[in-house]
Amino acid sequence: MSRLPDARGQAAVELVVLLPLICVVLAGAWRAVLAAHAQWSASAAARAAARAHAIGLETLPAAQRALPASLDERVRIEEDGAGVAVHLPVPEILPGVDLGTLTARATFASQR
Repeated sequence: MSRLPDARGQAAVELVVLLPLICVVLAGAWRAVLAAHAQWSASAAARAAARAHAIGLETLPAAQRALPASLDERVRIEEDGAGVAVHLPVPEILPGVDLGTLTARATFASQR
């Protein structure tokens, strides 16, 4: 009767091999969550800024009030005749790694 080879430590080796892949997948999923949150926040800020623009108020403070505290200092506003554009950088996962900037546009009929 033949015996199977000794498999002690096999699970530990498999974990060591798969751990970097698991970390990359988790980092990618977290980046997607951050990007979705930033896009949703930029859209809300654009709507708030467009409403402020429509009644003649300043757009930047309105956009900042609509954003979470972690994002309100990073927002940039562009006003044009058609409405307002809000530019918001995606929060970084690692310091120094730029994940891009998201833009949301909104219009609101003038109330003046």
